[in-house]
Amino acid sequence: MRTYDYTDLSRLVIDIEILSLVSRIHEYKGRQELYLETQPQTLDKLQDIAMIQSTDASNRLEGIFTSDKRLRELVTMKIEPKSRNEQEIAGYRDVLTLVHENYSYIQMTKNDILTLHNRLYSYYPNPYKGKYKLIKNLITERHTSGEEFIRFEPVDPIYVDDHMASMLQAFNKALRETAIDPLLYIPCFILDFLCIHPFNDGNGRMARLLTLLALYKTGYIVGRYISLELIIEKSKQSYYDTLYVSSLNWHENENNYGPFIKYLLSTILKAYEEFDDRHKGLLSDTQTSLNRIYKLIENSLKPLSKSDIVLLCPEVSQKTIERVLNQLKNEHKIIMIDSGRATKYVRAQLGTEDLGNL
Repeated sequence: MRTYDYTDLSRLVIDIEILSLVSRIHEYKGRQELYLETQPQTLDKLQDIAMIQSTDASNRLEGIFTSDKRLRELVTMKIEPKSRNEQEIAGYRDVLTLVHENYSYIQMTKNDILTLHNRLYSYYPNPYKGKYKLIKNLITERHTSGEEFIRFEPVDPIYVDDHMASMLQAFNKALRETAIDPLLYIPCFILDFLCIHPFNDGNGRMARLLTLLALYKTGYIVGRYISLELIIEKSKQSYYDTLYVSSLNWHENENNYGPFIKYLLSTILKAYEEFDDRHKGLLSDTQTSLNRIYKLIENSLKPLSKSDIVLLCPEVSQKTIERVLNQLKNEHKIIMIDSGRATKYVRAQLGTEDLGNL
């Protein structure tokens, strides 16, 4: 059977790129307390936005979605789920909230992980919820031609319990070994979880929830304020490609964790960079609301609505956003597309040909 040992760094190929990523993340982590001590109301708003984005993105990666309006209402618990998709979205919302609020009490044990999986399906009558898989599952991919092929063959159901027990024991051992940097073994742990694929359904979403939980337990709290799941969704091809490369020869204990370590560390770093940018925007007198919103519209690859800008600039009030949009429009720096609720904005320098392609 495959062996698990996250304290044996000799099995990892740690190159300059990985060391650089770890070092840069450490720098941002060192500034976390400063972030938490300033603008608490804005941080609360960032957390609310991250909840919506994380719930949406993690489910979208699995082909589960609903309308934007109903998504917001589901996450804020203003409505009850109707369809199966909405039931699964509501379940993810609940588990994500549980991880945010109770991560220090949730252990990396079989019972707690099965409990989280059970909660993931608390609105949907999944007969396999809260249980390891009972039937064999394969990770497949479909070519553009329509032909389907096996991308990876996970652990057989009869061995899942043993593999999970060994993996969790190894993770908790590494957690106690203060000399081991958790940024090196957390990606290995997540990759191993996905290779075991312990559940009949929900493995991807559970992996992302466990990523957040593992980061929380080792002092990295950026996922509370910036959606890691959204960053993963935006780079999903790299996510799947690095998973594939790092899982080659996994059953033979000869896989290379390096590509997936780099991917996940890059994701964490990107989240910290975004968090840092927003924090600096709060403290800087030179970055006015007008400049921030204009820069946002100027750099966007698609037209932005007012609601888009509200989400992307949580530190700016809605009244200020409306005033800035009117000013930028009057100064002919931006132009409007459509009207009413469908109104969106683009920079005025775009030509008519460019607008037609948006």
